[in-house]
Amino acid sequence: MVKLTNVISRLKRRKILLAGDLMLDTYTVGKVRRISPEAPVAVVQVASEESRPGGAGNAALNMISLGADVVLLGRIGQDPAGVTLREALEQEGIDVRGVFIQNEFKTPLKNRIIADNQQVVRVDYEQVTPLSEMLEQHIIDSLPKLLEGVSAVAISDYGKGMLSRTLLASLIEQAKALGLPIITDPKGVEFGKYSGSTIIKPNLSEAYAAAGLHSDASLDLVAQRVLHLSEASMLMVTRSEAGISVFQRTGERFDFPVKIREIKDVTGAGDTVLAMLTYAIASDLSIHEATQLCNVAAGISVERFGCARVSLSDLARRLLEFDVDNKIFDGEHLFTLQQALRNSSYSLLGLYAKQGMLLPTFSSIQKLSKQSDGNLVIYLLDLDPDQDFVQLLASMQDVKFIIIQSGNLNSLCEEVPPANIYALNGKELVELSSTSALLEFV
Repeated sequence: MVKLTNVISRLKRRKILLAGDLMLDTYTVGKVRRISPEAPVAVVQVASEESRPGGAGNAALNMISLGADVVLLGRIGQDPAGVTLREALEQEGIDVRGVFIQNEFKTPLKNRIIADNQQVVRVDYEQVTPLSEMLEQHIIDSLPKLLEGVSAVAISDYGKGMLSRTLLASLIEQAKALGLPIITDPKGVEFGKYSGSTIIKPNLSEAYAAAGLHSDASLDLVAQRVLHLSEASMLMVTRSEAGISVFQRTGERFDFPVKIREIKDVTGAGDTVLAMLTYAIASDLSIHEATQLCNVAAGISVERFGCARVSLSDLARRLLEFDVDNKIFDGEHLFTLQQALRNSSYSLLGLYAKQGMLLPTFSSIQKLSKQSDGNLVIYLLDLDPDQDFVQLLASMQDVKFIIIQSGNLNSLCEEVPPANIYALNGKELVELSSTSALLEFV
């Protein structure tokens, strides 16, 4: 298996064009105190309300959180939901030049009623509205400008009418002419309209429906038919708790299991996979590396409620949890550690391996680990620390991570400053004011 903790350091800042159906997700959160006297239904006492971009907008949020730049291609109505949606996207730093207003179109809105951490009901305000011919042509004329500087194209089809056959054909044709990979999350059963996609990514039920086969048919036969219908180079089938399967036109199949702690809500998991897959492919990762990252990102997403955003920091922390033996970092691999420590409080302890695991060392580690809630990072000051001592440190539960002396420590601490910095001077634990003081410590 690929060492994914090293792979994420190869993710690059890339610009992605994301085309799809935009909608506004609202969450009405409260508690159920009683049953209504008017009908046998629960009464939800509202505590809070929140709005977030949904549909392709949720995929865009995930891309931004992972580190990509996003140019969004979609439409909204000239209504309050459209105004709220556009403002929310702009606040996230998403390029909304390609978000167009269509007259007499109502921005799709989905209101989820949440009571006691469970979705009680969802109320949808939407209608399938085709693109007007005039707007369709205006969007096609805008594509060359929107595609400037883009490294990959993602298509997020929710079947609301935005992605017409004509628009899809033009977008795919122009993207292919530029040599861009095209990652498609399809909708419906007519996969032929996505012809020319590099990777098409249906879920299991969508793949069977598009192939026109019963659920007892083999997935290999389904894949063969879908690849023929879509003319895609590769097929990725998301299979919920069974993980992800990838099929190539050559007939090769690769299955990737997923690790999930607890499924709370699958809402938006497909958007997370689309975001992770597109960003990874845009960063020149292999399909095997990209798919494994997709599995990890999806596993994080379904453990959260609602349309969850998965960040690069979330990904790094989860990978390091899976790879429990990989506590040791040198200068080359500090990027993963930097992401894992982002938005967390940790203590940094500098010590010399040559001092050995004497009582003062052991006691200091235990004390600081407890003080930092287990987030203790050890920095070894020796130029060439004894490997037996390093492995002994790595075996201790009180030690979160170990950094072998690196010239990148200053930049790491500038990006994610430690709450406290200490050094062990013989038997004495000394608190220091800066990373520089630690590096100069003798």
